[in-house]
Amino acid sequence: MAEKEIISSPRAPAAIGPYSQAVKAGNLVFMSGQIPLDPATMEVVSDDIEAQARRVMDNLAAVAAEAGGTLDDCVKLTIYMTDLGNFAVVNSVMQDYFQQPYPARATIEVSALPRNVKVEIEAIMQLD
Repeated sequence: MAEKEIISSPRAPAAIGPYSQAVKAGNLVFMSGQIPLDPATMEVVSDDIEAQARRVMDNLAAVAAEAGGTLDDCVKLTIYMTDLGNFAVVNSVMQDYFQQPYPARATIEVSALPRNVKVEIEAIMQLD
């Protein structure tokens, strides 16, 4: 069995349940879903979808950096949204954080997310 390393960044929100921010196994890093919590206050940043998406991306970037990578090392994203009507806004924010070639992605509408946020994103990152 491959050894696994727990990744934790103080620049991302602490886990709000029994999970790790990320787990590194071999050259893969599995990042838990990030919601738009400010890591300093552990409060939701805003009710605005763009502000929420940007905070989620910043949180993911902090975890990626702690693992030794960047968002450009992500190979797969899963985006959970409470309203796919916000899809274009999240796409626009994603283009500010990722460069081509973009990671594979699935986007799923869900009935609710923790803390009643509008977006949560999890990622898989591959390191060299």
